[in-house]
Amino acid sequence: MTLTAGPALTTDRSLRAATRAVYAAFIWSGFAMASWATRIPQIRDELRLGPSQLGLVLVAIAVGSIISLVLSGHIVARLGSRATVAAMAVLLAVGLTVVAAGYHLGVPPVVLGLFAFGFANGAWDVAMNVQGALVERRLGRAIMPRFHAGYSVGTVAGALLGTAMVALKVPVTAHLIAVAVLAGASTFVMVRTFLPDDAPASAEGGTAEKKGGLLEFWTEPRTLLVGVFVLAFAFTEGAGIDWIAVAVIDGYDTPAAVGTLAFTVFLTAMTAGRWFGPALLDRFGRVPVVRALAVIALAGLALFIFGPNTPTAYAGALLWGTGASLGFPVAMSAASDDPARAAGRVSVVASIGYCAFLGGPPLIGVLGDHMSVLRALIAIPVLLTVAFLLAGAIRPLPESPETPETSETSARV
Repeated sequence: MTLTAGPALTTDRSLRAATRAVYAAFIWSGFAMASWATRIPQIRDELRLGPSQLGLVLVAIAVGSIISLVLSGHIVARLGSRATVAAMAVLLAVGLTVVAAGYHLGVPPVVLGLFAFGFANGAWDVAMNVQGALVERRLGRAIMPRFHAGYSVGTVAGALLGTAMVALKVPVTAHLIAVAVLAGASTFVMVRTFLPDDAPASAEGGTAEKKGGLLEFWTEPRTLLVGVFVLAFAFTEGAGIDWIAVAVIDGYDTPAAVGTLAFTVFLTAMTAGRWFGPALLDRFGRVPVVRALAVIALAGLALFIFGPNTPTAYAGALLWGTGASLGFPVAMSAASDDPARAAGRVSVVASIGYCAFLGGPPLIGVLGDHMSVLRALIAIPVLLTVAFLLAGAIRPLPESPETPETSETSARV
């Protein structure tokens, strides 16, 4: 397939292959991220890090991701979504290997590896979403929410495997290097069946650049409000990924495997929410659904933070994951309501959202030094309340195109 191939040249066979490849890209991305997260407590112990120190180390992923996010538009435009994901799969494998082999040597190799890991993850994320949107258009029906559910399936699989590795006392180095090789090589091979990118995408980018690039989108009130909304949900999701295992282990005095299993419960709940959530969005609309989910997440956090024992913490993790499941994808959909301006708005909203991954780990860590990691999670309900109040900003634009394809996609994502 050439990079100039258009819709007319897309066969059913190539479209099915591309659909499978996009699923694979989402799944392996989630698998790698969750696999790393399951080993955070052991790496923390080896490096003898306190909560605030661990938070600063975790910032390396967010810094790499944000830099990558800023550059990803240029990277994808130059390389295409296929080559970008392939290159980032290799970089991710290298970064995770550096973490796995270097944490015995001290903090600097871990920070370097996590920066590369985060950079790869950011560009990989953008590129696979570009390809997913292309596949969705060629199919003529909404499928993007299921791709995002595929990411969650990957996180659950990675968390379950990580739990087993912790319980079986498999060394961190062996576990993470195996994950790096498996995820990197599998993705590198699968993306060969990606569809060629549409030429109009770069033309649109050129038009936006002539009009002032992304700067004009940073002045739109609705776009900024959607960005703050997604920041709150990204913080809610990211804090769960980074801190649930540590909070259960330290706060409830449990073995490492028990804390890791709580992390798995959280990810499983997020997966179920993303898989079954589109039906609720179709029926009730964005605003009522995300507000209801924010309330569910708040209830889950109350149980998790203030519950009397480990079972209530597990119940809290279940509700927390369910409530956090649709905030990010629905916000991305809101930013995409106007297809002609979707790229710029999604970039702005995603950039604001990723600030949660930059500021979240050190904030929880600093608070954890003064109280405990478990009690430090009180910061999350504050932001979720803000998201509840700002949910009206994600209401579909009145001028949004009402074709069956775009309206269904907006409702489902």
